[in-house]
Formats: sequence, C-alpha cells, structure tokens
Amino acid sequence: MAADLSGRSVAVLATDGVEQVELTQPVKALKDAGAQVHVVSPKTDTIQGWNHFDKADPIPVDQPLGQVNPERYDALVLPGGVINPDQLRIDPKAVQFVRHFVETGKPIAAICHGPWTLIEADGVRGRRMTSWPSLRTDLRNAGAQWVDEEVVTDMGLVTSRSPKDLPAFCRKMIEEFREGRHERRARATGAADEGSARAAERPAAQEPHVGR
Repeated sequence: MAADLSGRSVAVLATDGVEQVELTQPVKALKDAGAQVHVVSPKTDTIQGWNHFDKADPIPVDQPLGQVNPERYDALVLPGGVINPDQLRIDPKAVQFVRHFVETGKPIAAICHGPWTLIEADGVRGRRMTSWPSLRTDLRNAGAQWVDEEVVTDMGLVTSRSPKDLPAFCRKMIEEFREGRHERRARATGAADEGSARAAERPAAQEPHVGR
C-alpha cells in the first residue's frame, strides 16, 4: 500500500477542539500510503487536540487557511470533535474551502461530527452517509440518507461514526482517495446548481387580474 497515494496531496481541515485521534490516525494512514498531507486551519502555528472531554496535545498547523488554495489538493479529510466543526461551519473561508471539494467531485472523508461543515457547504443532499448519532437529524434535514454503519461510501464521500470506526474509515478513505475525483458527482452538483439558478431567475407567476 506504500505507493497507493504517491503524488497525491490531501488537506485535513481542522481547528481547536478537534478529536485528536480522528486527525492523527488518518494522517498517519495517508502518509503511510505515500500521500503528502497538510493540516489546514484558520489558526496558525498549532491547534488544540481533544480526547473526548479532555484536552490532549497541540497539533502543528501546516498551512493557514487564509493562505492556501484548495485547488492544490486532491482530497479532503474532515475530523470530528464537537468544538472543531462547530467553529468551522460558521467560518466563511472554511465553508468555501470545503465547497471546492464538493463542487469539483474530489473525494472527501468525514468522521464523527465532521459532516457538520459539509452541511454548510451543501455537500450532503442526496448522499448516503453516517456520523456521530447526534448529527442524524441535522443531516436528514439537509437531505442526506443517514444510516448507522461503521463506514459508508457514496461516490467519493467516506463517512464514519466515531473513533472506534477508524480502522474501517482509514481503509475506505485510502481506497476512495486512490480512485480520485468522481466526475459523475461533479456533474450532478453542477446540474443541481444550474437548476437552482434557473429557478431563481424565473419570473414569479402573475396573479390573474379580476375585473370589478
């Protein structure tokens, strides 16, 4: 597997409050598979990792979010932890960064609370996926088909529920990242955007005039 992802670049988007093991284990798996991996964050220098309710270790930031172009990356990882995605999903630059991967059909792997940011980037509608159980209603309300499985893949989107699913998550992540961009998903996203734009431009129906 050492050369599976040779020549591929992967962004791991995270900030303070990230569940540490959900960042460090995927990063290790990706590097072991030959990928170049960057931790991208709105923060600079380091972010604070967490082990569920307890502080863990500082994690070095490789690329500040405001200085990096998402086009340089072939795939995206979204770790969980409650605090981490709750901050990212209200950061316009973070949401726009994620939206690039959604709109271009590049593979995305999100675990635990990570899919929260995908909702803001309109990346879950019509997708079969899983997450930490407390996100179930949010994802369903955003148009996802939520299932309770250790790992779910759907046209380049890999999702898992929690740290206990990391072995399966990392295996599927490597598989999907090796396959690369899903043209069919990119076309479907583009078609949906065009349809929404046409609907927005369509003039409102005129009420019939009733004479007195």
